[in-house]
Amino acid sequence: MNDPNWRLRDVPRLTVTSPDFADGEPLPQWARAKAAGGEDRTPALEWGDAPEGTRSFAVTAYDPDAPTQSGWWHWRLVNIPATVTSLAQGAGAPGSGLLPDGAVALTSESGVLGYEGSAPPPGHGPHRYFFIVHALDVERLDLDPDAKAGPFGFQLFLHTIARGQIVGTSETPA
Repeated sequence: MNDPNWRLRDVPRLTVTSPDFADGEPLPQWARAKAAGGEDRTPALEWGDAPEGTRSFAVTAYDPDAPTQSGWWHWRLVNIPATVTSLAQGAGAPGSGLLPDGAVALTSESGVLGYEGSAPPPGHGPHRYFFIVHALDVERLDLDPDAKAGPFGFQLFLHTIARGQIVGTSETPA
């Protein structure tokens, strides 16, 4: 169970990269939570290879290693137009002006609107942060910004036609 997508149906793969970190490598310090010495700033993301029929994208950042039975959602973004293939560094900050027209940020697991940076509990070991881009077969997911993770995930499950990811790591020493 190394991949939080193991229970999802197989779909074609998107290519997802970031100029800010390499897959499997540590996230930049500024991508950590402010309370953990960071800036709550999202890394830039770029993606490609979307299949025909893609009508929008959703982006999530998820920590399956959080000490809960359900992991921790750090970022949920929906209704990204199908013509968009990247997000700028810092796009996860509310009011940044860096989100594409029509994109809607949902709250993180803590109820923060926008991106909530990494902050594993001290001494808990390295955590993985899956930045996942979902190609969807609908232009919009009509979700309230406070939509809970379950209904949100169900909508992604119903409408995802391709998915790709890049994984960053973060650790807080004891």
